[in-house]
Amino acid sequence: MEWCSLNNICGGCTYGGMTYEEQLAEKEKKLTGILEPAFDENSVWEGVIPSPLHERYKNKMEYSFGNEVKDGPLTLGMHKRKSFYSVVTCDDCRIADEDYNRIIKATVMFFRLFNIPFVHKKSHEGYLRHMILRRSFATGDVLVDLVTADMPVGCCALSEDELLEQWKTMLLKLELDGQIAGILHTRNNSPADAVIDEGTERLYGRDFIVENCLGLSFKVTPFSFFQTNSKGAEELYSKIREYVGDTTGKTVYDLYSGTGTIAQLVAPVAEKVYGVEIVAEAVEAAKENAKDNGLDNCEFIAGDVLNVIDGLEKKPDIIILDPPRDGLHPKMLPKIAAYGIEKIVYVACKPESFVRDMEYFKTAGYRVERAAGCDMFPYTKHCEAICLISKRMELQ
Repeated sequence: MEWCSLNNICGGCTYGGMTYEEQLAEKEKKLTGILEPAFDENSVWEGVIPSPLHERYKNKMEYSFGNEVKDGPLTLGMHKRKSFYSVVTCDDCRIADEDYNRIIKATVMFFRLFNIPFVHKKSHEGYLRHMILRRSFATGDVLVDLVTADMPVGCCALSEDELLEQWKTMLLKLELDGQIAGILHTRNNSPADAVIDEGTERLYGRDFIVENCLGLSFKVTPFSFFQTNSKGAEELYSKIREYVGDTTGKTVYDLYSGTGTIAQLVAPVAEKVYGVEIVAEAVEAAKENAKDNGLDNCEFIAGDVLNVIDGLEKKPDIIILDPPRDGLHPKMLPKIAAYGIEKIVYVACKPESFVRDMEYFKTAGYRVERAAGCDMFPYTKHCEAICLISKRMELQ
């Protein structure tokens, strides 16, 4: 099966030579093998939920500037497979929106024209670092964020302002399926090979896009967390709501809540929903989104979940956990189990971490009642798991 020109070269896709049906079968086999130690004889496995879109599904891409070979021409794309230094230009990527491919192709040609250098990992010298692109499936709006270091002296015959103005003008002339809603410039002088926001300015338009999910709207900025597969997120959140069940008159904890998407989706009939997240920017976005969605029973708190939950006024009836890849902090496990609630919904982006955490929940009298996979990342090896953990009847 022909995939793209960079199949087996780019480090983005690992299942590029497989049909989607083959991918789902492989993911189900892998996922059930990982989760099996967490199940008992009565646990119900509900299979892997397919992604509604198999291609062009990503609403966010984070590209790097570099070159494919030493002293080679400027590239903008993904790291070459099994390479820390080499970057290949991904301008025909099949999992990214076609507008993204047009934007990065035009951008790399623009900066090649002016011979603008990228930031080298060893010397930390150069100017260009990353490009972040986000798209709303609801509106077609695209947000473009160029991430650079400070411009070195003598780097370009133009001033930085003149260079960025010409780049912006070039982008706005591109023929796209959607439309550019905002063009941003983020400064990042950190030696780390990561996108760190040390100040962002607007060159054009807005600094956010608006995405819809199951009837609610969410403002998404370059650095706020939102599931990168918008259509797949609706499948994931629908399964979470199914596992959560009726929240009428109940208090729900959404721990590691990000921008509060899950919290707001279960909030309409709940008495109270607490969302706790350590990233302050995400919490502010959650508050704003809840206000825009007319939800006044959501309270979002910035801080370490481990410390914050001790001070929450109302005790939970239901807990939703969507922790980082490493799973729960060991000290969180007894705190959650001590509530003795009937139902916990655990969303695992790394199922191995869930299996480890489940070992403790078993000792506290919990079992996996139902579980499903959700394919948020077609053509990659990743697959999320959603697990309903319930208190064993004899211990209630």
